[in-house]
Amino acid sequence: MKILSNPSVMAGKSSLPPSKQLIKRPRIDYWMQYIAEVIHSLQRRWERVSELLVSEVQLENVWVSVRTANRARVRPDQTPGPGDKRARTPEPDWDYGSMDSRVTLENFLQGCAGKVTVLVGPAGSGKTLLMSCLGQQWAHGLGPVPSSCLFVLLEFRQLNILSRPLSLSELLLRHYVPVKHSDHEKEAIVDYLLSNPEQSCWVLDGYDEFHNKITKQDLQIELLDPEKPLPVADLISGLLNRLLLPGCTLIVTCRVRDVLDLEGMSDKVGLLLGWDCQEIKEYVDNYFFKKGHSANRALGVKAAELLVSSGHLLAMSSLPALCNMTCICLEYLLLESRNPGGTSIPKERSETRLKVGESEKKEPQIRKLEDTEEGGYVQREDQGRSYEGMMMDGTIKRPPPPHTQAQIPSTLTQVYLSVLGAFLSRDLDTRGNNDKLNTMKLTDILSQHRSELGELSKLAWNGVEESKILFMNEDITQNVIEFSIRKGLFSQVELRCEDGMLVNSYCFTHLTLQEFLAALRIMTSDDVSDMHLKKRFSLRTRWMTRSDRRTVFTDSLHLFLCGLASPYCTPALVHLARTSGGTGGPIWVEKRQSLVLNLLTKLCQSNNLTGPKILELCHCVQESQDHQLAKQVVGVRPTLELRNIRLLPNDIDALAFVVNSVDNNGVGLDFRACSMDSECLDVLPRCQYIHYLSFCSRKYGDKFAEKLSSILPKFKSLRKLEFCGASLTSTGAASLASALPNCPEVTEINLSDNNLKDGGIKPIAELFTKLPRLVLVKLGQNNSSLEAVNFLIGKMSSFSNIEQIHADGMKELTVTISQKSDLDSHKTKCEPTISLLNQKWSRSDMQQLANSLARCPALSIVNISGGHLDVDTLRMLIEFLPKFKITKKIIVNDSGLTMEGLVSLTALLSDCPTVVELRIRLQSPAQVSIAFSGGRKNTNGVSKVLCLRCCGLLPTHLERVWRSLGTCPDLTFLDVSSNCLGNNGLRKLLDILPRLSVIQEINASNNGSGKERVVMLAGALCSQNSLTEIHISDGETEQVILKFCHGERDENHQKKLFRMNNSSLLPSDMTTLCKRLVLCHCYLELDLSYCLLTDKAIENLLKVLPKMTSLQRLNVSHSITSTTGALALVRCLNVSQRVTSVELRPHAESFITFDSVKAKETSCRLTHCSLQGDNLERLLDILQQGPKLSDLDLSSNQLEDEGVKKFVDRLQKLKITSYVNLSNNGLTQKGLLDVANALCICNNVSGVDISLKAEDRCVIWSTQYEDCVKTLSVTDSGLEHDHLVRLAEIMSVTPSPIKLEFQNNLLQSDWIEDFLKLLNSGQRGFSMSIDERWIRSEEAVSLLCRCLHLSSNIHTIRVHHTTLHLSLMESTELTSVSLVDCAVEGHHLASMKSIIQRCPLLTQLDFSYNNLGIDGAEFLCSVLPSLPNLTSLSIGSKEASVAVVEKLSEALVQATAIQCLNLSGHAVSDMAAKIMTRMLPRLRSLNLSHCEWSASGGLQLIQTLGECVSLEGLCLDCLQLNEESRMALAQALRKINSIRSLKLNKIATAMGPSQTNGVLDLLAAMEGLNRMQDIELNGWMMGDRGIEELTRHFPVWMELRRISLSKNLISDLLGEMLLEALKSCTHLEELHLPSNSLGDVTAARMALVLASLTNISVLDISENRIGHEGSVSLSKAIMCMKNLTKIDLTSVGTSKLCPVAASLAHCPLLQDVRLGWNNCGDKVALELVRVMPLCRKLKRIDLESNAISVSGAEALVKALQSCPAVQIIRLWRNNVSTTKAQTLSLKERRLNFSST
Repeated sequence: MKILSNPSVMAGKSSLPPSKQLIKRPRIDYWMQYIAEVIHSLQRRWERVSELLVSEVQLENVWVSVRTANRARVRPDQTPGPGDKRARTPEPDWDYGSMDSRVTLENFLQGCAGKVTVLVGPAGSGKTLLMSCLGQQWAHGLGPVPSSCLFVLLEFRQLNILSRPLSLSELLLRHYVPVKHSDHEKEAIVDYLLSNPEQSCWVLDGYDEFHNKITKQDLQIELLDPEKPLPVADLISGLLNRLLLPGCTLIVTCRVRDVLDLEGMSDKVGLLLGWDCQEIKEYVDNYFFKKGHSANRALGVKAAELLVSSGHLLAMSSLPALCNMTCICLEYLLLESRNPGGTSIPKERSETRLKVGESEKKEPQIRKLEDTEEGGYVQREDQGRSYEGMMMDGTIKRPPPPHTQAQIPSTLTQVYLSVLGAFLSRDLDTRGNNDKLNTMKLTDILSQHRSELGELSKLAWNGVEESKILFMNEDITQNVIEFSIRKGLFSQVELRCEDGMLVNSYCFTHLTLQEFLAALRIMTSDDVSDMHLKKRFSLRTRWMTRSDRRTVFTDSLHLFLCGLASPYCTPALVHLARTSGGTGGPIWVEKRQSLVLNLLTKLCQSNNLTGPKILELCHCVQESQDHQLAKQVVGVRPTLELRNIRLLPNDIDALAFVVNSVDNNGVGLDFRACSMDSECLDVLPRCQYIHYLSFCSRKYGDKFAEKLSSILPKFKSLRKLEFCGASLTSTGAASLASALPNCPEVTEINLSDNNLKDGGIKPIAELFTKLPRLVLVKLGQNNSSLEAVNFLIGKMSSFSNIEQIHADGMKELTVTISQKSDLDSHKTKCEPTISLLNQKWSRSDMQQLANSLARCPALSIVNISGGHLDVDTLRMLIEFLPKFKITKKIIVNDSGLTMEGLVSLTALLSDCPTVVELRIRLQSPAQVSIAFSGGRKNTNGVSKVLCLRCCGLLPTHLERVWRSLGTCPDLTFLDVSSNCLGNNGLRKLLDILPRLSVIQEINASNNGSGKERVVMLAGALCSQNSLTEIHISDGETEQVILKFCHGERDENHQKKLFRMNNSSLLPSDMTTLCKRLVLCHCYLELDLSYCLLTDKAIENLLKVLPKMTSLQRLNVSHSITSTTGALALVRCLNVSQRVTSVELRPHAESFITFDSVKAKETSCRLTHCSLQGDNLERLLDILQQGPKLSDLDLSSNQLEDEGVKKFVDRLQKLKITSYVNLSNNGLTQKGLLDVANALCICNNVSGVDISLKAEDRCVIWSTQYEDCVKTLSVTDSGLEHDHLVRLAEIMSVTPSPIKLEFQNNLLQSDWIEDFLKLLNSGQRGFSMSIDERWIRSEEAVSLLCRCLHLSSNIHTIRVHHTTLHLSLMESTELTSVSLVDCAVEGHHLASMKSIIQRCPLLTQLDFSYNNLGIDGAEFLCSVLPSLPNLTSLSIGSKEASVAVVEKLSEALVQATAIQCLNLSGHAVSDMAAKIMTRMLPRLRSLNLSHCEWSASGGLQLIQTLGECVSLEGLCLDCLQLNEESRMALAQALRKINSIRSLKLNKIATAMGPSQTNGVLDLLAAMEGLNRMQDIELNGWMMGDRGIEELTRHFPVWMELRRISLSKNLISDLLGEMLLEALKSCTHLEELHLPSNSLGDVTAARMALVLASLTNISVLDISENRIGHEGSVSLSKAIMCMKNLTKIDLTSVGTSKLCPVAASLAHCPLLQDVRLGWNNCGDKVALELVRVMPLCRKLKRIDLESNAISVSGAEALVKALQSCPAVQIIRLWRNNVSTTKAQTLSLKERRLNFSST
């Protein structure tokens, strides 16, 4: 061993004088005696440790990397969010020196006297062995520690067992090296130590194994009392914090992750470096040389070759402890390969590159505790060193291995499985030598020792759970202890207990071996639950914090679990699971492997993993050898972001396994802020299909770039390269530029934030032409100048693909390049742009740039904002500007432009023909934009724009601008807003208007002009023919906008607008303004919205109003604030005869429209006012004197009952032709009676519609016709008995016929009876309907009977559902009784028998769709004989019943007067059919739809139809006809020439292939039906041939009024034929063609045909395929349909139905519109809004399942205010949220957003 030249470098010499030294001599003697005992102890320790060493330990050959910085920790615990993706990632916690600055351990320890030195190294790097060696050297007077110092070597694993407090002397003299001296001697030793702490060196080994945590003491506290017993942790903390023995030397060993605990306490930190390739080979040679014979030497040569060919073995071997295990494994594999029956784990698929070398230490694994540390490879905390013998591509320079070479495990787990087999195959003697080596198969070895392995794996697992690595005799059976020591799996350790006794303990040879055995336990035994496994399965991060959970283990358990989940390990697991405590054998193993793979799958699919965890995940996936999992990793994250970690070659190898699974899809690797040596780059090409590489760190410089350049050509699919935020110079840039042409797929290069300067930019620019797919190059923050930018601009002339050059000062420099394919695919090329922001311009710089720009081809945009331009520099730009070929604009924002510069730039509009737009803003933010004509050669007539906003212009400046502008006849837009022009400037603007011949708009807002501008501008509007609009506003910002329209239009038909908003008009100002506008002879709109109009101002307006003959519209929205003001404006009805509509509402939209001549009718809406008392009287006086009104809306005016009565009393004197709306006026039942009285006192009132509850509706309808039927409709009004009595009185004296409608008024039966008694119908007659929920079943029958008993004037009575219908006429007989679909049962009818029998003139009975049963049939049989005049009987049924028809059949034969019979839905037996054939010939109408019968019975009935020569109506819907029945029906139709109505819907034929012919036969049989008026053939599927046959009959069906042909497969062309044939049916009223294939052709024919069919009232073409063209054609047809009442266009195949909606305005009788399921938007809704007021009878609009938004729905709400007749608008399934739908429904209850 080497002796130091100056052994006292660490020890200070005593400062005591000789006399003092003599006095203290006895104490020194005791001190030296103790040192001697320590020397003896350390020598014995070294003898034990070095017993099995393969090679000598030399401190001068151990290398250390010294930490160069102690950075504060800044680490996110999660992956940066989207906003932080480009942010700088944190640096590694610890950064160590480069390989060039490494030192030996001996030199590292020089100068450490009195300091705290930390030696860091991964488990297995030999820290404990080195400390033992250091102690051995000290014992021999060698090494860096002086022999005069006390060498104290304490192991934290020993300290863990000291639980009770103890003093410093006890720690030293009882537990370190116990002495048998007297207390006096011990006291002398301690006293000397305390007096001379600098003469002690404390080595604290293995802090990573300490159970407690040491923290720095921040506060200044007193020194600890060394005699005071303290916990061991406090003693150690006191030493490290200098509270005990200040001045002593401290050396602490730990792992990298534990350095954080010692931060602030350590003075020096060094990292042990692993062995390089040469040192590993030397160790292998020594290992096999020690075997002692030539065969083993030859085996060693092969072992060395195999080792350097395996990445996993090589990585392990860089650590001494694991290198010994590797040699044992290789020996086993090589010997096994000689055995033909041997079975080994599969070989790696591809040649393994070398792992980066790590700590340089040549210490073999031994059986002692000192070397039982973590696995360096598994932990991956060690730092790298280069290997010798490595080629440039990362492979090892070595001859190919022999053919008989042993197979090497391909994963770390498989390596450890082989290691386990190797240990089990050995049999060591007591000295650790191999007696023999068993070469059995691995599975056989495992089976042979499965019992022992079961106990060992259980022990290992329990130790992992309890963080326990030392095991006592009581923890293990003796036979397993002996077995484990014999096999080399255990090391024996001496522990000194608290009482000083030495005991034996045991630990696994290496921590990773314990973790591997624990993983075996998990995979083979059920004593570890699935939940526990999930808890232990987590990824490790390399980012360390003080709060991280400390563990003695290497966190390799999850890696081994992933490896054992591989199918390659299944056979071994199955052998162990059979008897090692596991259950189920293969099934159990498969279950556990699936669980691990599922956990790994979830991690692969997680998208929030940090970079270290992503890398750890890649290692796990590599261990599993599952390529599908690898695909999931990159599937979730196409770019693997490995931020701020140190990378080793084996990390790149793991990445390669994952990355290579994507095939050609490509993946990105982001190594931002990662530490990476050149060896990693050698391995990196193993990652195929890389499309993105990112290297962002100051650690990457020219050398790194040079190395990267050597491998870049191997990345053929690389598309994006980032080398930014680094230390690259022009040299490195040149290296990259030389390599990148070999990467033809590169599209983006980012070299920003380096130090390229101008010289480095140029080689990169040369790549533009060499990389065909390059689109983006980033070169910012490279200390470049404008010279580099000019160089790039110069490249544009020779390389036309450059799209953009963007530079922002020194920060950004980006070049965007277009693809050639992009240029070829577009007819016109997009010109490039240049953006040079925040540059420092001088005149010479501008001249240089201008010359470059002049030489460039066409440019679209040049942006030179942010750089100050003085006048000279600006003039230089203006001088060159005509030479530029710019198509869009030049931007010069924030350039310090002055007024002089502004004037100079203005001249460009006249001097430079290509300049078409100039926008300047001098105030902050200053903006200048010069726009060009887009490269057009002919610029004559091009519109030009001048915008001088926020420039501080004064009237004098305006004059300079005009002079500079010169003659610019093409100026169309002038913006001088936000200046200081005032009234004088505005006057100057108006003066130059004649010079601006094509001006379209002038914006002079925010110029401080006064009120004089109003009159001034009004005069200009009247005098300037081209000036069409004036916009003035005094709101938050002053607004003055003038709009122009030039042309030869007739002045009398030109429209002009004077808009003045948010202003306060004084009465005098109103007079002046209106008088000035009187001079306007064009159509004029005066908009005074949002103005404050006083009553006096309104009065002045009305005075001038008659003279304003050109006024078409007066808008006073939100300008009326009171009822008085509103009433004042209503007076316009009397002031001007041209008023067509008045709509006034305070604080809302209000306007008055005028006609050019006297209006025929006027509409008036005055709502939301307070019309009480005198206000109502004033209004009625105005209306009474006013013109005829079409409608009057006084809703929401707080009239209440008193006000409504006053209005009704005056109603007769008002001239109203359509309706009065009094809704929402707080009406009660008293007011209801007053309104109802209007029917009596007002001749022109035709109806009253009232609903008092939620809807609060009250509408009075008017008519111009006398003696019309008057209607009273009362809904939801809670009427009482007294109210009914009063209503009866009113109705009785009404002279006209009355129709009463009561619905949901909570009327009781006796009230209805009393009401019926009081009604005096007279000769005018009444019709009445009462709808109440209780009118059902027996109550319905009872009510009907009582009504018939009470009144002899009932002409007809009917109950349908829950509604009672009555018609009364004085001196008349009952002719019709009906109970339809009201849940009546047969036995309920008994009470009607006597009444029915007393009505001999009864002609009609209808009991359809009830449950009559046999009782009902008997009732009919009993009453039919007493009804000699009964001509119509209807008993249609919902359920088929044989008994009813059988019971009735004979009675029907006897009732000879019956001519109309409805038996629909019944079952007809053969007997009943036979009887009925006797009565059918006399019938005129027969309905047998939905009937059921036998084939024979049905045939009888259908054959009998041929005898019905008087039959006019026949309905046979949904009957099942066979071939015979169909032929009989055809024969019958040929005989019945009297038929007027024929309904044969959905007749299903059972004729097979002859079905088509059967349809044609039936159609042909209709040839003689010349009196046809109504025909329904729905669901026939007749197709083209059937339609052709049907249309042959149309010319003779001259009386046809209704036709329905849904679901008949009518094509578009046949639809055209059908329409053409219908031209002859001039009386047609209803056309139903839904559910066919009609299209635009049919719609086009409708436009021609339907114009001649003027009687059509119903049109249904829903569910067809009409397009936009068809919609237009259909709209033309609708315009001619003046009698149309219903149109159904549901699901017609187009959303563009605006033309159709607009055409509905021509249909005044329209009641029902259906446009659902067409995806119509707001445009259609807005068109309906315009139409609705014109269709006064409109009741229903269906717009469900469209795309109408809230805006459209709100427009419909507004339109409903003027459409009281509309009952419902359906808006289900539109783009209106549920919340908004509820709000709108509350606002307008007629909007329905539900599905029903």
